[in-house]
Amino acid sequence: MTALRAASLPQIAAQNAGRLTVPDYPLEERRVGIVHIGVGGFHRAHQAYYLDRLFNAGRSPDWAICGVGLLDGDAAMREALTAQDGLYTLVPKAPDGGRDARVVGSIAEYLFAPEEPAAVLERMTDPEVRIVSLTVTEGGYNYEPSTGEFRLETPAVARDLAADFRADAPQAAFPETMFGFVVEALRRRRAAGVEPFTLLSCDNVRGNGDLARRMIIAYAAAKDAELAAWIGEQVAFPNCMVDRITPVTAEQDVAMVAADHGIEDRWPVVSEDFVQWVLEDDFPAGRPAWEEVGVQMVDDVEPYELMKLRLLNCSHQVIAYFGLLLGHTYAHEASADDDLAAVTRRLYMDGEGAPTVPEVPGIDLEGYKDELMARFSNVHVADTLVRLAAESSDRIPTWMVPVIRENLDAGRDVSVCAAVVASWARYAEGVGENGEVWPVVDRLRERVMAAAARHVEDPLAFLRDAELFGDLVERPEFTAPYERALHVLRTDGARALLHELLGR
Repeated sequence: MTALRAASLPQIAAQNAGRLTVPDYPLEERRVGIVHIGVGGFHRAHQAYYLDRLFNAGRSPDWAICGVGLLDGDAAMREALTAQDGLYTLVPKAPDGGRDARVVGSIAEYLFAPEEPAAVLERMTDPEVRIVSLTVTEGGYNYEPSTGEFRLETPAVARDLAADFRADAPQAAFPETMFGFVVEALRRRRAAGVEPFTLLSCDNVRGNGDLARRMIIAYAAAKDAELAAWIGEQVAFPNCMVDRITPVTAEQDVAMVAADHGIEDRWPVVSEDFVQWVLEDDFPAGRPAWEEVGVQMVDDVEPYELMKLRLLNCSHQVIAYFGLLLGHTYAHEASADDDLAAVTRRLYMDGEGAPTVPEVPGIDLEGYKDELMARFSNVHVADTLVRLAAESSDRIPTWMVPVIRENLDAGRDVSVCAAVVASWARYAEGVGENGEVWPVVDRLRERVMAAAARHVEDPLAFLRDAELFGDLVERPEFTAPYERALHVLRTDGARALLHELLGR
């Protein structure tokens, strides 16, 4: 077994000739041009992957990544990547079982902010860093979905707003939040006469660049109004659409990399073979030549973004809770369930999702929907439904509630979306039809489970959370199908509700 590190790459390449791509660029020549906050499996299967391909083509070695972890749990990523010189194995899996494994070398450095805040700020203020990118999840933007307002009272945000980060301050402190680091780094760059970096959000939210801009400026305005105005005038926030199904790394993935390639990798990444990135070309300080490795550089990303959010991400929510209630474990199992597949493809995608998607340049929408079902059915990816059902209080309000509102306003049916929200409410009860107990992983876990516990006395209890649903509880054209769906789920079960939706 060969430990993965820079010095062992020649040996790894020799023992995997023709079966594994390894960096053929000198790792010592990598220069950091991007700071990325939130290094997880998706980032390593997506943005870092594209850069690795670019470096292997002999292009843009000055755009290597410095990863930054803000959360206590990110210490494990720091340990894994630091021990491996930033290297890791990526194994995309095709539906036919084919694999295109590679060792990725585009992450040149990793900093753990809770222990190295000064180093993080130093790197973010380096003139060579021209992009700061984010995958901080839907909830990381710290806004209330029903109003779109920034939450100034969030404890970590409030601490950053009250602290003085100037090096000469009597009680100098360091930021804790993404907002604190980004705004303080921009303040220091401005003071030093250094051009601002571009802020690139890579999260699954509509108008991710626009959202990042609003929330970062809202934080900055509460800290320093003049600085906030400067950020609004000088900093670019391009929107983008990102896509690659990437399950959480499992122990069997570590074992697979060891068995197939003889590599001891502390934290490999497994993904589907499909990958897409559509990106607005707005980078005043420069950018890598992403278009050379398949990134679509466009003027307006919104049509692509709505297509992905409302057809892929929302469809994941359709199969997640129903799939778990039916006793399935993986997305490919749920997608092979005839009833659930029909509800997902025909009733949701065709009936409620697609009518809210504008024309997308160069895309055959019917073909795209068929491709999604094939991707969900990829048995080799083994994407868990528990992963898809996690953090629902960030995902449903961000992804599905806008679909519901648009359809309601247009006078269209919302029966399937109502059933999906009801399936989330039923899932949040925490116990399945046959006594299964599953983890409800959610930043609002106690709140949503408490609401779900009141279903007997108040069938609309779950919808009364205005932060999540706004005024939907006051719209009978939504509450009527929701109450019916919840009733069937609680009395006859998920299968009976699917049959009712399908008219069987």
